[in-house]
Amino acid sequence: MLLKTKLLTILLVAVIGSIQAQQDKLVTHFIFDKMSINPGKTGLDLYNGICATSIYRNQWDKVNGAPNSAILNIESNLSRFLPGGIGINFYHDAIGFSRQNNLLLNYSYPVRIGRTGVLGVGVGIGIMNYGMDPNWVPPTSVIDPTLPVGYAATALDANFGLYFQAKDFYVGLSSTHLSESELTKSVATTTIIQSYQSARHYYLMGGYKFKDVANGMIDAQMLVRTDLAQWSADLTARYLFKMGGKDAYGGLLVRTTDAVAVMLGYSPISKFQIGYSYDITINKLASVSRGSHEMMVKYCYFLPPPPKTKARHPRML
Repeated sequence: MLLKTKLLTILLVAVIGSIQAQQDKLVTHFIFDKMSINPGKTGLDLYNGICATSIYRNQWDKVNGAPNSAILNIESNLSRFLPGGIGINFYHDAIGFSRQNNLLLNYSYPVRIGRTGVLGVGVGIGIMNYGMDPNWVPPTSVIDPTLPVGYAATALDANFGLYFQAKDFYVGLSSTHLSESELTKSVATTTIIQSYQSARHYYLMGGYKFKDVANGMIDAQMLVRTDLAQWSADLTARYLFKMGGKDAYGGLLVRTTDAVAVMLGYSPISKFQIGYSYDITINKLASVSRGSHEMMVKYCYFLPPPPKTKARHPRML
């Protein structure tokens, strides 16, 4: 119990008060969540299609107050109606007593480069909501006025990204929380002003597909993230193959100083995909964490092509 209390205290120190630290969620299936950190990716490879992706992550299982994240992305590229891609991104992050919700509307404008290359220039505009609902147990019956109390605040949030995609590779550069908004609120019952400072984050991502490898394909991808105070990198390789005539994959991910993960995925029906990953903790929580679990579900729908019309002269009818 004492160990769990210390761990919870460590987590709370990272989120209480006016702080600037790495705040964005970590997901092993980042390859299915590019839009939320790089709006330039929005709808870029979905001609006349709509995709919905949901990810749930239980990080550091059995550690009291550890992060839990839920993500929902919906993106489309209905270029016959509107040039470019549009999408909406929502994610919920719970760490200890704190709760963070982000909701952004994304738009990406495609610029053709060469014969097969497309550069997506994207922006995301929305809101960030941060709140706390602490339940303190003081050692005496006297209330400590210095302890943070419950509050919630909402502010502007904005992202920007460039995403270049060619036939077998891609590279992206983006930044989140451009406004670096301070979410502040006075608590009526005290003289304390609660505040939460959002920090600007920067991302570099890239990937390459190695085709015709043992009757399948290797999809290698990388993601580097930093808030200029801390940084981490994810390196992943998936082997894509057919299993019973259905698409499937298996892969490994290495996250610097944090975890090594196993990834599995399967498409039971066309355009529908499910995935699971298990992270083996390699940081200081390795002795108490039972790893991290993550579930991913993705479904895409593509509009039928527009009917072809032919005009003929009345004399030719």
